[in-house]
Amino acid sequence: MESFELEQIIDKYRYDESALIGILQDIQQRENYLPQDTLRELARQMGVPLSQVFGLATFYGAFSLKPRGKHLITVCLGTACHVRGSGRVVNRLESQLGVQVGETTKDKQFTLQTVNCLGSCALGPIVVVDGVYHGQMTPKKVRALLK
Repeated sequence: MESFELEQIIDKYRYDESALIGILQDIQQRENYLPQDTLRELARQMGVPLSQVFGLATFYGAFSLKPRGKHLITVCLGTACHVRGSGRVVNRLESQLGVQVGETTKDKQFTLQTVNCLGSCALGPIVVVDGVYHGQMTPKKVRALLK
């Protein structure tokens, strides 16, 4: 991220230290992850300890310090989804994408991740692609989902 772009984001929040989470969200939205050099520059410009910035970036699961794909695929592995076959859905996604959970495809199109619960148990198994929930997912539906 260019220094002037970071300055614009920080300025939007009036250099308010209590807005660090919002600033991190804006950086991640723009870059699709939180580059370490950008976090260092953020700490410098805000005048806060680097440990504080990294602490926030690593505490919240919504933030990623690794580059992510253009499309984020999240599979629920909560109890209701698990008993309905979400593990088989994960296996099919891994096979179709050629990556393991937590990885990004070589073409940077997809990142596959799992969570413990998405709060939509009645619709399980649930797969979320770019914020859109897809309920009652099965291994057979994976190919159509990826298109």
